[in-house]
Amino acid sequence: MGENVPLTVGDVHLTANGTPVEFNQSTPWGQPQAITFTKGNYTVSYIAPLRDNHLQGVFEKPYHVNVTIPEEFDVRNLLLAGLSTGANVTRFSDNTTLVQWNMSYTFDLRFYDETREQLLYFFLQFMGILVVVLVIIPYVLSMKKSE
Repeated sequence: MGENVPLTVGDVHLTANGTPVEFNQSTPWGQPQAITFTKGNYTVSYIAPLRDNHLQGVFEKPYHVNVTIPEEFDVRNLLLAGLSTGANVTRFSDNTTLVQWNMSYTFDLRFYDETREQLLYFFLQFMGILVVVLVIIPYVLSMKKSE
């Protein structure tokens, strides 16, 4: 509880101003795999599995975090998505979304697909129908009887 859990990633790239930079990759005995490189301003990119459309991270120092979400996912509906404080969302013309945090120790992002959004609207419509049938119609009928 509260212990750092390493993330298993693949396809790791390190760039400085868009130019690939060499780095050392090592797996010390009994420890997770790590990369090392000289001190500087870099961008680290990697591919990692996601669970439940939820992405989060915690850092020891503040970092700029950019997450690009493909066109089939979205974060605009507040009932379905979740963004941690300080998130800046940009939607592009190709329907991809960029979510950014500037100098943040943590980030938390929950996104959804179109199917989940359609299920939400179906549920809300169903609840609206139930309210009309179970609350409004009996109220109107009781008002007519009292006249």
